[in-house]
Amino acid sequence: MKLNHINLVVSNVEDAIIFFETYFNFTCIEIKGENIVAVLIGSDGFTLVLMKNKSGAPAYPEAFHIGFMQNSKDEVIEIFQKLKIADFVGGQEPKKIRDSFGFYFHYQHLMIEVGYYW
Repeated sequence: MKLNHINLVVSNVEDAIIFFETYFNFTCIEIKGENIVAVLIGSDGFTLVLMKNKSGAPAYPEAFHIGFMQNSKDEVIEIFQKLKIADFVGGQEPKKIRDSFGFYFHYQHLMIEVGYYW
């Protein structure tokens, strides 16, 4: 069975569209209302729905995160460098994490993992 979509609550849908298009190769195919809901499609067909939180900042459980696994360490480093230039990640460089090489960071109260499995 394949997970084919997820709905994430964000503080700012318009900014999140740009973020996911720029750094994770999604394409926005629909916006509903005044940037209340956006539907994005990934290069692999995965659907990412972004929804504005009605009551301020969204709250996710402490360890909740989404992951973007890459095909190589070089791809992980390339994404890290792009995010670093844009000031989305700090000085914590990608490193070995259990059976992977990667990093975690936060965007709009959402923890995101970028990694590569050995």
